[in-house]
Amino acid sequence: MSSLDYILEKVRDAVSSIDPAVVSKFIDELIAAKKIFVYGSGRSGLAGQFFAVRLVQLGLDVHFVGDMTTPIIGKNDLTVVVSRTGETMSAVQTANIARRVGSNVICVTSHRSSKLAHASNSIIHIPFKDDPESAVHAPLGTLFEESVNIFFDSIIPDMMRRLEMDERAMKKRHAIWV
Repeated sequence: MSSLDYILEKVRDAVSSIDPAVVSKFIDELIAAKKIFVYGSGRSGLAGQFFAVRLVQLGLDVHFVGDMTTPIIGKNDLTVVVSRTGETMSAVQTANIARRVGSNVICVTSHRSSKLAHASNSIIHIPFKDDPESAVHAPLGTLFEESVNIFFDSIIPDMMRRLEMDERAMKKRHAIWV
């Protein structure tokens, strides 16, 4: 099996395993949130940043935790934290602080019993297990990160429908560098 075939199969299996009711609730919470904060470290953080950009293009008030212009997370805000292991100290601390101030915290992780999962109000579980084959075809968490990217991108069309938005409206919020 080629690495491409391996990655595509594993990502499809992982994303397809997410409970549709959890996905629908996540979309409802994103749309209802006054402000959305996204956090992740390393490549999980990059996946979170990709998602934050799409949410901004949908017209939502979105901030990436750690950016210099990010406001303070407050009560009734939504905080989305991405971490494969759920043990990354900065991710766990972000979830704990956000929840303490009254933010609804949703984590995206592959470990349901992690510290991050315990610090969150709800969990989007994307299964991923280290095994010898993944180390050869998709090293260092590639399957999780790609699954997160595909999952996040896959909910955007549903959000567009619910927000009665088309691609033209999103393009108006697309970054233009002059």
